[in-house]
This record gives sequence, structure tokens and C-alpha cells, in this order.
Amino acid sequence: MSKIQALLKKYTMGPTELRNRVVMAPMTRSRADNPEHAPTDLVAEYYAQRASAGLIITEGSQISPMAVGYINTPGIHSKAQVEGWKKVTRAVHEQGGKIFLQLWHVGRMSHPDFHNGELPLSASALNPNSRSFTPEGFKDTVAPKAMTLDEIKETIADYGRAAQNAMDAGMDGVEIHASNGYLLHQFFSPTSNIRTDDYGGSIENRARILFEVIKEVTRHVPENKTGVRLNPSLHGVFGMTMNEETIPTFDYIVGRLNDYDLAYLHLSEPFTDVTDVPGAEPHIAERYRPLYKGTLMINSNFDQEKGNQVIEAGLADLVAYGKLFIANPDLVARFTRNAPLAEWDDTTFYTPGPKGYTDYPVYDGKG
Repeated sequence: MSKIQALLKKYTMGPTELRNRVVMAPMTRSRADNPEHAPTDLVAEYYAQRASAGLIITEGSQISPMAVGYINTPGIHSKAQVEGWKKVTRAVHEQGGKIFLQLWHVGRMSHPDFHNGELPLSASALNPNSRSFTPEGFKDTVAPKAMTLDEIKETIADYGRAAQNAMDAGMDGVEIHASNGYLLHQFFSPTSNIRTDDYGGSIENRARILFEVIKEVTRHVPENKTGVRLNPSLHGVFGMTMNEETIPTFDYIVGRLNDYDLAYLHLSEPFTDVTDVPGAEPHIAERYRPLYKGTLMINSNFDQEKGNQVIEAGLADLVAYGKLFIANPDLVARFTRNAPLAEWDDTTFYTPGPKGYTDYPVYDGKG
């Protein structure tokens, strides 16, 4: 009898039973192309096709109108959006799948075009010097508005309302997106946070907003149905750079997360080569597995072999796959059969309609 691959073994994540350890990573697909920015029947079909994943984490969904920074991305702050997500959860659950919604605020990675000419919000008024994908195409980012204490308080409340909306939509849980250069990450880093109040300066102050968001979210969602996503070695993306304080900041955050009974901690390996970046950590799973005592999920450029290896080595419990799930809706079945994988078409990642979205075929057993 052949040995069961580590990726294909069941996993118990608090009250959530996963039929395998292959997670569909959150990926922006820009198909909420309606005035309400609500998920459509097409979005429901897309996620249902991939419901054999042990867990699906949805694309980032903005928690408020101020949280948006990309065209045609779905939200989770209106009644229409909740109704749209109900279609998705129903379709996924009918296939026996589990699905968490990712709570998203892009912060300064936005543009006034999304906000009736008003500036986007961030920790400090520092331009990421990047590009925002607006309804009129890519435009240069601007210096955002530094959030007032009242705006921080209201944004934290927005996370709570969005979390409740996610549960009302039938989600199995939520993931707090504190990663990849978006709002919460912008508070963590001196690159984007030069505040001198309780949310700036020391590591503890810069991390404060995350723990206040967790406290608010878990008023609406049990801790063991709440995940947190972090990217400790993000460098050269969205204006984020690393320094000698970066890894100590994430060491502090990860250590404090042990105080919660979270569903999981979702970490990314570096998106870019950081081997020559002072203060960077090129091996995220190896560093944080000893520090974090709960369920650890890892992602970024894993294939089947590397996914099995990282679990077998005890460095992670779950592995999240992105682009492989775009091109292979039946990724788990292909892993099970050690079948060849289809290639993705990156020209259709963010375009409207089914092409490059719901039209990837399942494996036919040939080749």
C-alpha cells in the first residue's frame, strides 16, 4: 500500500475539519465587475470548481469603501456584497468544501479616483511610489492621508462589521490580511509609519493596530475561526523595504499571536530574492515554526514536492497554492494522481469574464 502524501492527509483546525492540507491561497481576480462590487454567479462557479482544496481563502475583500484600491474587487461591507458571497459559500459547501473570507484594506495602495478625489488613508503621509490599477488604467500613487485616531478607531470597527458580514454570508471563518504592503503592514514598518502617537515609534506601538483588529474581529468570529496573514520578508514591493527592525517586529507579532487560539497563522516566504538584503530572513517557515505554537500555513512558490517536504519536515501544517490553483481547478486530484499540471495564462488574471477564470479543464488522464 502506497504512503499517503503529507499534503493529502486530513487536518483538524480548531472546529474546522480539512480533508487535506492543500489550501487555495487568496488571489485578486477582479471579476466583481458590477456597480455593487458583489460576487456574481461566475465567481461562485470559480470557487466551487476548486472546492476540493482542504480550505479556500477568498480573494481580498474590502472592509469598507475606503479600503478599495483595485478595480472590480469584491467587498464585504454592503448587503448586496453579503448576498453575493452567499452564492459562493453555498456553491462551495455543496461540494463539501471549506472557505474563509480574507478581510482587506489596501491603505495607501490606492488612488483618489476610488475615493471621489479624497486621499487614501494610511499610517503616515508617505507615498509608496507605486502604481494603482484604477478604472482609467494604471496611475501613480500619491501621498496618502495620515489617519487620525478617530479614523483608526472607525477602521477597526469596519473590520468587525466586515467579519460579521462574512459570517452572515456563510463563511467558515475569516483571514485578517496584515501582509503584502497593505494597511496593517503599513503600520508595522518604519518605511510607511513615522507616527509619534500610540501607533508609531516602538515595535509595540506599530503592531498595536493588529491586536486591536483581532480583538474587534473576534467579537464577531471565534478565535479558532480567525486566521492572520503576515509577510515578514516583503522587500521592494509597494514601497516596502526591510531594515534591522523588520524581523524583530515580526518576531514580536508572531510571539504575541501565541496568546490567541487562532485558526492559523499564514506566512509567506519572500516574494523576491532577499539574500543580500540587510536584516532580511530568507527562510520564513524555518524561523517561525519554532516561535509559533499553533497551526502554521506557508505559501509562495511551492510545488507538490516542496509542499510535501515542508510538512514532512514539521515546518508547516498547511501549504497555500496560488497560481497552480488558477490553472488547475482539480489541483488536489492532480496531486493525488501525480498528474501533470496545466500552465496559467497571466494575461487573464484580472480580466472580465470566464476566459482564464472558469474555463481551465480538469485532467483527462492523458499525458
